[in-house]
Amino acid sequence: MDLVPALEEPLKQPLKSVLGPATAKVMAEHLGLHSVGDLLHHYPRRYEERGQLTHLADLPMDEHVTVVAMVADARLHTFASSKAPRGKGQRLEVTITDGSGRLQLVFFGNGVHKPHKELLPGTRAMFAGKVSVFNRRLQLAHPAYELLRGEDPAESVETWAGALIPLYPATAKLESWKIGKAVQTVLPSAQEALDPLPPTLREGRGLVSLPEALLKIHRPHTKADIAAARDRLKWDEAFVLQVALARRRHTDAQLPAVARRPSPDGLLTAFDGRLPFTLTDGQQKVSKEIFDDLATEHPMHRLLQGEVGSGKTMVALRAMLAVVDAGGQAAMLAPTEVLAQQHHRSITEMMGELAEGGMLGGADHATKVVLLTGSMGTAARRQAMLDLVTGDAGIVIGTHALIEDKVQFHDLGLVVVDEQHRFGVEQRDALRGKGKQPPHLLVMTATPIPRTVAMTVFGDLETSVLDQLPAGRSPIATHVVPAADKPHFLARAWERVREEVGNGHQAYVVCPRIGDEEDDPKKARKSAEDEAEKRPPLAVLDVADHLAKGPLNGLRVEVLHGRMHPDDKDAVMRRFSAGDTDVLVATTVIEVGVNVPNATAMVIMDADRFGVSQLHQLRGRVGRGSAPGLCLLVTEMPEASAARQRLTAVASTLDGFELSRIDLEQRREGDVLGQAQSGARSSLRVLAVIEDEEIIAEAREEATTLVAKDPELTDLAGLRTALDALLDEEREQYLEKG
Repeated sequence: MDLVPALEEPLKQPLKSVLGPATAKVMAEHLGLHSVGDLLHHYPRRYEERGQLTHLADLPMDEHVTVVAMVADARLHTFASSKAPRGKGQRLEVTITDGSGRLQLVFFGNGVHKPHKELLPGTRAMFAGKVSVFNRRLQLAHPAYELLRGEDPAESVETWAGALIPLYPATAKLESWKIGKAVQTVLPSAQEALDPLPPTLREGRGLVSLPEALLKIHRPHTKADIAAARDRLKWDEAFVLQVALARRRHTDAQLPAVARRPSPDGLLTAFDGRLPFTLTDGQQKVSKEIFDDLATEHPMHRLLQGEVGSGKTMVALRAMLAVVDAGGQAAMLAPTEVLAQQHHRSITEMMGELAEGGMLGGADHATKVVLLTGSMGTAARRQAMLDLVTGDAGIVIGTHALIEDKVQFHDLGLVVVDEQHRFGVEQRDALRGKGKQPPHLLVMTATPIPRTVAMTVFGDLETSVLDQLPAGRSPIATHVVPAADKPHFLARAWERVREEVGNGHQAYVVCPRIGDEEDDPKKARKSAEDEAEKRPPLAVLDVADHLAKGPLNGLRVEVLHGRMHPDDKDAVMRRFSAGDTDVLVATTVIEVGVNVPNATAMVIMDADRFGVSQLHQLRGRVGRGSAPGLCLLVTEMPEASAARQRLTAVASTLDGFELSRIDLEQRREGDVLGQAQSGARSSLRVLAVIEDEEIIAEAREEATTLVAKDPELTDLAGLRTALDALLDEEREQYLEKG
């Protein structure tokens, strides 16, 4: 009899059968927890010690918080009210303290009676609610609360075992202590948890067993318990993920591929002969790594990271030409139509008559370079698809439209994916599936990625880095413009734009929003209540109108955003590239790949609404020619705010790798990894990508060794189960994205 499935059952049990349908529904909808195992892996965010209280002084605005504090004062106020039955309304104001600060709680109407009886001065309790501001003071309106009574030993031991109170990531619908009680109910099942770590690894590193780790993370008696549990659970996350990636690398390495070697005097040689400049050492080194991979009979899987403007497109184009030389075809997948059109335009310009295969005036070695996007007219689309299936087109550049079933290739040899973080693994695979044999794969990103993130997110790829800027590129000066503190700085910013245009250059103005959205009264109401954001983000259409009539009156101002018709977008970009527009007011559609060497200035409005790496990307659109670039980050955030510190960091360095570390330290990894890959990579619960660099590197080595010896993981049932759970989550996330 096979005992393994029986062992798995307790953790796979649906929460509905253990906690009842109502609680299970809230857990599924608001926290994504469906089974007993899911709940056991919903770890406390932090712990409170009895007698040591949360710092009320540090509460974040507009977030759902749980605090442990003592009632200092409670007052019941009566006021005239037309809504109350006897014309008198009641409001209970309770002040709580933790020694570091005070916080006001308010209860109204019928909600007053119970807290009035229970929240007496000296009472200790946990309070949960959303922090808001009223009369310039922080408050929680109608918080949920749970009294911390010491007198009933059975209850306090049962519910809050140990001296440390776990506080869980919670929602308005389910407070931390209710999650704690639910965990208490399922905790006995932790004994049945199958261990994903091989025993030799666990013992060799002195890690506690998984059941013990789950018990210690949810019900610790000491801080040492928490540390031991976290050490163990970090290894689980790192190792299971690295085994998944190692198996993927192992499978890919077994695949056959056609070796593609460029002919000595073919298209690539002709192209190199046309170049008006020499390649940087970095470009030559990375090209050699790529050509060595292309010459093998297993598919290349390489990630090319390059600083903004380091010449990645040139390296990718030479790889594509090498494959065309060898009789294959190359496809470049871009995340947006603007970018696909831009790549198509710049590649055909770089190639000149070499891109005019089959046309009058085309060179001897020439090939056809076609564009394929979702919004193309039927005739143009049909012709492009015909050129691909017959092999007339050696290079195709397109968007997701390339992945569609109808698109077929004559002999697909290389897939280049631009801005990898916009595509999931599955989309890469869908395009790779169009080759007769698996094509080679080159993935490019201009978002510099710290080494550990590369190992975690792109762990199935080899990595090449381009960190040299081509000769002739100019440095970019970046300054923060504090519009609220110093309005004259903003006026000066517009003068600087006029000066750049006066010198024959062009400028971008970037805004977070388009401005033709439906007015959503709910959103409007929220921002009116929200002290921190008194107004919605600035919009392209409003800003363009204001600039054209005011500070930039007389200049040729145009707009560009994602909801314009693709032909209109292309026409706007063509006019801007040709110098027929002075100032382009745009959303982040210009973030990647847009290349107009004559554009020297960029003003980013509400810069605090963008992430660090996004600002770095945007800034990379200027200074692409020989004239120096200028980037102005306009913000209304006060000097002491975290947002201002982020902007100052961007202004202080042009090193994308340094900025990516700052970015990761300031944001949760989940955001970074979630952007980067299908969802499972963002499900890191205790592993921190920057702090746990060593664990990730060691887990990768252990995983690679294990998979090389035993790719099927024959004797490791617990590891197979954990992998299935991880990959199911990935598949689910992918299906949700559609």
